[in-house]
Amino acid sequence: MSKNLILDKLEGVKNRFDEVGRLINEPETISDMKRYVQLNKEYKDLEPVIRAYKEYKNLLSNLASAKDMLASEKDEELRDMAKAEIEELTSKVTPLEEEIKFLLIPADPEDDKNAMLEIRAGTGGDEASIFAGDLYRMYAKFCESKKWKLEVTSFTEGTVGGYKEIIMHVKGEGAYGILKYESGVHRVQRVPQTETQGRV
Repeated sequence: MSKNLILDKLEGVKNRFDEVGRLINEPETISDMKRYVQLNKEYKDLEPVIRAYKEYKNLLSNLASAKDMLASEKDEELRDMAKAEIEELTSKVTPLEEEIKFLLIPADPEDDKNAMLEIRAGTGGDEASIFAGDLYRMYAKFCESKKWKLEVTSFTEGTVGGYKEIIMHVKGEGAYGILKYESGVHRVQRVPQTETQGRV
């Protein structure tokens, strides 16, 4: 995606952001609670894109100024400063463009929904149950850090701790959008907690 195309897309987002900002403050919108909530959510969702847009525009402006200085300046010391600035700014352009491309991907409307999270101990007996318990505590702390509510709906405890199976309901903004990729088999290799003889 070229810089001009990125800027065109960002300009369109900026126009929509400004429009939503105006609509939120109109009396007709304030009196319609459903529309007011929808517009507030859209405004909040667009804020990260607008922050990136301002940073990107500022970066390109500074880069253009540094290139102009390099082209017109005769003083070698100032030319060296311009070259160093161009190098530094150029290194920031590509990562920021990648971030912007990611931000411009339309959000999945399902992402804001709640999620069900299931952890089941696989093969490995008691050690697998203990590891399932470790995973549960990890996800519980993650949910806490996100200020999500975690409700255990059912569980089967292992014989020496942990869980053979535990099912949770995660409630919170963006829970499904983040947790939908948490699938598959986790494998652990460590000295088992159930090991009593010790190992060399």
